[in-house]
Amino acid sequence: MPENQGQPLRICMISYRSNPHSGGQGVYIRNLAKALCELGHQVDVLAGPPDPLLEGGPRLIPVETLDLYNPQALFRTPSLQELRDPVNLMEWLSVSTMGYPEPFTFGFRAVRHLKERLQDYDILHDNQSLSYGIGKLSARIPTVATIHHPMTVDRKLAIRSVRSPWKKFKHLRWYSFIGMQKRVSRRLPRIITVSEFSKQDIAREYAIPASRFSVVPNGISTELFYPMPQIPREPGRLIVTNSADMPLKGLYHLLQALHKVSRTHPVRLTVIGKAKENGGIEKLIRKLEISHLIDFTGRISHEQFVREYARASIAVVPSLYEGFGLPVGEAMATATPVISTTGGALPEVAGDAALLVPPGNAQALADAIRTLLDNPAKREQLGAAGYARVHQHFTWKKAAEKTVETYREVIRDYR
Repeated sequence: MPENQGQPLRICMISYRSNPHSGGQGVYIRNLAKALCELGHQVDVLAGPPDPLLEGGPRLIPVETLDLYNPQALFRTPSLQELRDPVNLMEWLSVSTMGYPEPFTFGFRAVRHLKERLQDYDILHDNQSLSYGIGKLSARIPTVATIHHPMTVDRKLAIRSVRSPWKKFKHLRWYSFIGMQKRVSRRLPRIITVSEFSKQDIAREYAIPASRFSVVPNGISTELFYPMPQIPREPGRLIVTNSADMPLKGLYHLLQALHKVSRTHPVRLTVIGKAKENGGIEKLIRKLEISHLIDFTGRISHEQFVREYARASIAVVPSLYEGFGLPVGEAMATATPVISTTGGALPEVAGDAALLVPPGNAQALADAIRTLLDNPAKREQLGAAGYARVHQHFTWKKAAEKTVETYREVIRDYR
């Protein structure tokens, strides 16, 4: 159904953790909610901390949580008053025993808020919490969920990255919420995912028929990510946005590649964010003796973020797996030439507008970096091709239109 033929919808989006600056889920909820409002729909966002900084029409309904993953008070001890709430107590006990309970407990909080308000909405859209609470609500209101990629992939890579049986157990415990997500997702009538690759992986890992998926690619915020030709690109300057110690993000392999390239070319790497203190990334930097080649930005404003892209000669996305690949799209939107791995759905985003290498291969990354450093014309060509590809294929308006088509199908089937 063409979007302009339908009545405006009343939409409730649910997002248990929605950082608007990092992590695909927070970026997704902020931009999709805005685009849905721009199409004329009413959107409420039921969200836990941090503040998703909504703009352009959606209404934020903040949900109070223990916020145990707040970097300013990481794993704080709750007060006795807070622990009188059974949901808070469950969350604290799980965190204290190395679990990650937020998707589970946020579902209960969503039920508390919505159980007497479901008549205010036409559809419920869950952003990958896939909690038992969402499963319960889906019996009373048309419900869809977005799954960005199967968390089973994160779990496999995390377990593979360590040798100690104790550390393997800790990863298994952390990802224990996956069983819940599998069970709940099988009960939902429709799953939205962001790429064909993610669709295939989720269908296989979660045992969901492929016919129950709608593929809706993410948009790229071209009003936030754009070229700045007035800032000259620095020769040999690389940029990467994956500062996490998570094996999934592949920074480990990029650092090894940087070490190799530095032997033959003058090169520097800007890392947006910072490494975990005494974590695996810091240890590798010390081992390779490359700290003088790396600039960690720490937390910076979005304006500074775009300026860092403008300074860079090459953007590198070394992820072992991505369900979509926002860093590729954001770099292309700034007309920065991109080197990306073929991990997960990254080739779907990059197309022929990036230099692609196998995931987890430091030598291939090093060879690709040298190739582009030695070829200014190729860098120029890739930058222009990436910019054109983003504006042609990846806008949040298109994502919102396809999402509404899915909403209407689910509502019709429910009735």
